[in-house]
Amino acid sequence: MKWKKTAAAILLSAALAVIPANQAAQAFSLGNIGSLGGVLKAGGIALLVDQFSGQLNGFINSLMAKNGVSSEYATKVVPIITMGDGSYAGAAQVIGPQALVDQTKAVLQVEAEFSGSTFRVKGLIPINSKSITSFSRVQGVGVSAQIDGKI
Repeated sequence: MKWKKTAAAILLSAALAVIPANQAAQAFSLGNIGSLGGVLKAGGIALLVDQFSGQLNGFINSLMAKNGVSSEYATKVVPIITMGDGSYAGAAQVIGPQALVDQTKAVLQVEAEFSGSTFRVKGLIPINSKSITSFSRVQGVGVSAQIDGKI
């Protein structure tokens, strides 16, 4: 068990050393979530989202303002959790009234294909928990940005 914590710390340190905070992000590659590498990557994503959520939120708000589409609503960056296995799949900025944004702890991603494989649909639902076994949708909050990262 101790080697897993050491490996996770090394992975996180390497990711933080390679990813400048102000660099544009690319898509996460989670690999096989069932493998140790996949678990460490998902854990790394969770730690990175927690570590950089404030900076990411400020960056997104500045980006929106520079493009003339800022909002007076409250915003916050939270992790995206996949419905199938509960793994972390990136982050999202949520937007809405301050009290409702404060209740939002994660965004649930529900994914399916439509019309064969012509379309891939991803539903993004703000929820009040980081657990996929016990949560409620936070009504009145939307997703204003999706954040991907490269680890």
